[in-house]
Amino acid sequence: MKKKMMTKQLTRLGNSLALVIDKPILELLGMSAEIPLQLTTDGTSLIVTPVFRYATKEQVDEAIGWVKKNYGEALRRLGDPSSSSSPRTSSKSTEK
Repeated sequence: MKKKMMTKQLTRLGNSLALVIDKPILELLGMSAEIPLQLTTDGTSLIVTPVFRYATKEQVDEAIGWVKKNYGEALRRLGDPSSSSSPRTSSKSTEK
């Protein structure tokens, strides 16, 4: 993956300094204000890493809907114990 570089200025926030991360970068990384971050350093660089990545209920519901829409019938056939034939094989016999 190609590394992206951006130069940022720290912003004063009360008695502290803040690093403001632009919305396109947050979207690219799938990050939001609710995701905790781990800050580490190698002595010269600051490394910001999400502590964990989790899916929201809405994302899970959207993914389930997509699977049902695209694979629902196939999954129903796979789960049907009365279905004795494989979807990849034909029940026709070849006669010569």
